[in-house]
Amino acid sequence: MIGTAAGLALGGKRPFASSFALFAAGRAYEQIRNSVAYPHLNVTIAATHAGITVGEDGGSHQAIEDIALMRVIPGMTILNPVDDLETEAAIESIMEHTGPVYLRLGRLAVTRVHLEKPTFNIGCGETLTTGGDGTIIATGLMVQEALMAAEALKKAGISIRVLNFSTIKPLDEKLVLSAAKETPWLITAEEHSIIGGLGSAVSEYLSENYPTKIVKIGFKIVLVNQEILPY
Repeated sequence: MIGTAAGLALGGKRPFASSFALFAAGRAYEQIRNSVAYPHLNVTIAATHAGITVGEDGGSHQAIEDIALMRVIPGMTILNPVDDLETEAAIESIMEHTGPVYLRLGRLAVTRVHLEKPTFNIGCGETLTTGGDGTIIATGLMVQEALMAAEALKKAGISIRVLNFSTIKPLDEKLVLSAAKETPWLITAEEHSIIGGLGSAVSEYLSENYPTKIVKIGFKIVLVNQEILPY
């Protein structure tokens, strides 16, 4: 499928190749790396059923490493829209974009964050709430969770800035830096391993530019011989 998509792109088409995220990013990794990313083709890998919310399909189908795998590929753009309206806008932007894209999609029905289709600019984050006591940078369905947390904290007199990072690569470094300078701490939230995903991207950038206290919310444990061990 990935090889066929590469061929279609070489013929001037803009193909979308779709499968479960675990298989699209994992099983097809070498084909994506060499056949799509190496020649920098206009292929979008539309990976569905990402994260653990695939539910009853279980651990064998729960992709919590896919963002990390795609981030390390040179020239790969990574998008993780928050709702259906933003997904539609993201796809329209992809059609004007040059180069390979990893479009991360879920299975679970989620509430809309946007009331109407937003303007989607690849590489730009979105400020959903303002606040000076702390910042939550979230992506995908964790944005809804971040907004609920901010609302609960607001009732306790704590104002939280919530940022929607539907583009994970390239990272909106300007928005990250302003949050780090204007609030005392950052939390990143993602339906992915804390290694290699949004939290890593934010931490890597700030460690070299503006060291900041960061707590990464994501998957932190692994099961080895039925024993839970920390990453």
